[in-house]
Amino acid sequence: MTALTLNSWSQYYSLTKPKVVYLIVFTAMVGMLLAAEGLPSLDIFVFGLLGIGLAAASGAAINHVVDEHIDSIMERTRNRPMVSGDLEQKSALIFALSLGALGISILLVFVNFLTALLTFFSLVGYALIYTMYLKRATPQNIVLGGAAGAAPPLLGWTAVTGSVGTEALLLFLIIFVWTPPHFWALAIRRREEYAKADIPMLPVTHGVDFTKIQILLYTILLFVVTMMPFIVQMSGLIYLAGAVALGIGFLYHAIRLYRADQPNVIAMKTFGYSIFYLSLLFAFLLVDHYARLFIRGWFL
Repeated sequence: MTALTLNSWSQYYSLTKPKVVYLIVFTAMVGMLLAAEGLPSLDIFVFGLLGIGLAAASGAAINHVVDEHIDSIMERTRNRPMVSGDLEQKSALIFALSLGALGISILLVFVNFLTALLTFFSLVGYALIYTMYLKRATPQNIVLGGAAGAAPPLLGWTAVTGSVGTEALLLFLIIFVWTPPHFWALAIRRREEYAKADIPMLPVTHGVDFTKIQILLYTILLFVVTMMPFIVQMSGLIYLAGAVALGIGFLYHAIRLYRADQPNVIAMKTFGYSIFYLSLLFAFLLVDHYARLFIRGWFL
C-alpha cells in the first residue's frame, strides 16, 4: 500500500463516501433506539453502529474501485482518488475489503449472528450485485438495488432484538420506496453523463418525461407508506404530523419537477430535499418514540 501520509489518509477516507455513511449510520441508530424499550445496552449500541458503519464504508470503497472507468467519464466523479491517480486500485481494494471484514467480524463477535449475516448480504448486494451487475444491466437498477441501501434501520433493529420484526420491515420499506425518487432526481440532472458512460439509468433509457412521472408516482407511494408506522401504532401523533408535513413538501417538489420544462435545477432541488426529508423523517420517528415513553412514565 502507498505510504500512509496525512494526504493518503484523506484519500482513503474519501473512498468511504462519508456523507452517505453518516446517513446510513444515523438510520441504523434510529432502528436501534426504536427497538429498545428505553435505551439499548451501550456495547450493542457502539459495536453495532461501528460494524454497520464499517461495512457501509467498505461497500462505498468497493464502488470506487469497480466504477473507476465510469467515474473518469462523469463530471461529478472525475476527481475521485482512484481516477486522479492518488490511490492505486490494489491499495484501495485491500482497504475496502479490510473495512468489510472488520465490520462483519465486530458484528459477529460483539452483536449477534443475524445482524452480521444481514449486513454481509447488504454489502454483497450493494458492492457486487448492484455495482457490478444491476447498475450496468437495467434501468430498474436503483429499484432492485435499493434493498441493500434500505437495510440499515433493519440492521439496527436486529442488533438490539436479534430478530426481524414488522416495525423493522416498515423502516426498511420506507427507505426502499424513498430511494427511486431520490436517485432519479439526480439522474435527470446527470443524464448526459450517464449516457456517455453507457449506464442505463431511467432518464437515459426512457426519457426525462417518463422519469418525472415515475418520481411523482413513487413520491405518492412514499407518502402512503410513511403513514404505516402510525396506522400500526408503532408511532404516534408527533411522527404523523412530521410525516404529513414532510410528505407534502416532497410532493410539492415532485409536482414542480413533473411540470418543469427545464428540469435540471428543479431536479437538484428535489434531490437535496429528499436527503433532508429522510433525515428529518427518521428524527421524527425518534422524537415520537421517546415522547411516548416519557408519557408512559418510563423516565419517572
